[in-house]
Amino acid sequence: MRITIIGAGRVAYHLARVLSEQHEVVQIYSRTLEKAQQLAEQFKAQAIAQPKELLSDVDLVIIAVSDQSIASVIEQIHPYLPHNLIVHTSGSTHLDVLKKVHARAGVFYPLQTFSLERDIDWQTTPLFIEAANEQDQTLLLELAKSLSKRVYNYSSSQRLSLHLAAVFACNFSNYCYDMAKQVVDAENVDFSLLYPLILETANKATQNDPRQMQTGPAMRGDQNILNMHQQMLEQSQRNDLAEVYALLSQQILQRHQSS
Repeated sequence: MRITIIGAGRVAYHLARVLSEQHEVVQIYSRTLEKAQQLAEQFKAQAIAQPKELLSDVDLVIIAVSDQSIASVIEQIHPYLPHNLIVHTSGSTHLDVLKKVHARAGVFYPLQTFSLERDIDWQTTPLFIEAANEQDQTLLLELAKSLSKRVYNYSSSQRLSLHLAAVFACNFSNYCYDMAKQVVDAENVDFSLLYPLILETANKATQNDPRQMQTGPAMRGDQNILNMHQQMLEQSQRNDLAEVYALLSQQILQRHQSS
């Protein structure tokens, strides 16, 4: 397939990288030409910074920009690509955001966390597709299967629930790791000592019901330990961590008292 990518950030980079292995990335479009050039040079694509430069002889256009920019991007590029299949890569943006402007609209959402410093295992990454018509749905299905073994036809509402769950499972949990590191850094303790615990927790949560795997003082209702931890955080003047600790402990306590 001949593919154009709109955007030059983390998602755009990882998509360009994996797609270029089996398909042709024709253009990289970014409002900042320098960013488009940096990405395009890696995959032998043309870098552009104006919608009027978009080529229409492509099979697919992928919008890989921030959620809040999707609506404005489709407004900008639709006049130049009125008959092309255009998809976005967002988990939380409804298909209708594209569809109300562009007839051949779709979604190509990888459920993954993207960092420039880390490679992605695309074969195991779930890909969720949706399209305004059956023919484009088939095309996206074929493309997705060329990248991943886990491909799903999900509606916008199903995809939104996954995106919300991903924020809890990924973004919030990573912030908890960040808070844990702040705690041990304050006492010059090696954060890597927590690695086996972090990995075992993730393994248990992915192999069992997370509720059944809950441990810790809040789950046990151990108020002495909870109070001690709270005092430690308050005495270290880490009110931000103290607030999160109190909120999460209370929620865990309530969750397991009702069991």
